[in-house]
Amino acid sequence: MIPPGPRMPSIVQTARFVADAERAFESYHRRYGPIFTVRYAGFPPEVYVTTAELAAEVYRTDQGGGQAGAARKDFLEHLVGAHSVLTLDGDPWWRHRKTLNPPLRAKQVAGYHDDIAAIAAERIATWPLGRPFALRERMQEITLEIIIRLIFGIRDAGRTGRLRELLPGLLATGGSTQVVLLPERLRPLAARVPYLPYARFLRLRAEVDAILFGEIRRRRAAPGGTDVLGRLLETELDDQEIRDELITMLIAGHETTATGLAWAFERFLRMPEVLERLPDDEPYLDAAVKEVLRVRPVVYEAPRLLDAPLRLGGYEIPAGWYAGPYIPLVHRDPAAFSEPGRFRPERFLEGHQSRAWMPFGGGRRFCVGAQLALLEMRVIIREVLHRLELTAPDQAPEARRLQNVTLAPAKQTRVTARARTPARTA
Repeated sequence: MIPPGPRMPSIVQTARFVADAERAFESYHRRYGPIFTVRYAGFPPEVYVTTAELAAEVYRTDQGGGQAGAARKDFLEHLVGAHSVLTLDGDPWWRHRKTLNPPLRAKQVAGYHDDIAAIAAERIATWPLGRPFALRERMQEITLEIIIRLIFGIRDAGRTGRLRELLPGLLATGGSTQVVLLPERLRPLAARVPYLPYARFLRLRAEVDAILFGEIRRRRAAPGGTDVLGRLLETELDDQEIRDELITMLIAGHETTATGLAWAFERFLRMPEVLERLPDDEPYLDAAVKEVLRVRPVVYEAPRLLDAPLRLGGYEIPAGWYAGPYIPLVHRDPAAFSEPGRFRPERFLEGHQSRAWMPFGGGRRFCVGAQLALLEMRVIIREVLHRLELTAPDQAPEARRLQNVTLAPAKQTRVTARARTPARTA
């Protein structure tokens, strides 16, 4: 017996998901309980679980029976390529994961602290004062600059400027439903129609690839550097593999981290008792960041494609189906988090680091860039709070809306900024 789920046609379920994923899943959870089946047009059925215990059972398939790379392949390979830790499985995945681990460990990324702070300060100085603006867009500028300088290691002004222009469009187009959900058999035809999103995506990808491969060739001729590209060039990865992992880190660390930062301020600005403790209390800031990612996880799922039947919650999930946790609901599981509806950073100060906390996925496929993302969030939040006083023009919480691969604030976290110290005069 398979888990229950909505009976509407798959095309309707897909449209409902795209229109309002949060409302759709809340309704499925209320009606069907902690495990249910959703069907998307053109893809195998997916079984979602909403408790920490069931999520752990899904993640155990990493030891055999489930493939995380294959689950993402149809959605991401056009962007990241065929040699990415996101889309690989088995020995090839493990080889790449072992290669990426050293430059992205907490001890290594800690060395980027001052560079991240400097980049944040540069961008914060350009923010408008006294009028509302969308904070998420400004955070995307910061995280993109961090990727370009500290991951790609590109310093040339011309190439850096061109990447600032190209990369947002590449991610937005490549992550759009018109491209992600375009059947493989139709892609050759869509590529020949210049005004279609897929053809635009291919043009952007080709130009970005030309810059990245050119940088890889230059850096091989003059090795060294503390950026991630410099460290990858010391490994056995070839040029294509390095390119694919650079784009992987762009996808994993740009929009997702910026969205996490937007959610952080969306939450903090409505809780003054939390906000006043943040700038100078490092342990509390770290706990508050983790609590933001619990109550407002950016990534909504971490699926596995089953290559063997899975017994799950009293049901039998067939091979060839997807199974995965719906992370926002797992994070509200009262068996894993006491008072799950309450924003309480103290839970992380009390040593509560549950495996049910999964904003970066779980199992063996826990995001390799998690430590860098957490460092970025702490440093950037502190830089903002030391320089500006932010207020929310509307105190009503912002709803969650699906944007590319993230659950983002519906209004992009609208804020008004005021300088904390008087501007210097000439």
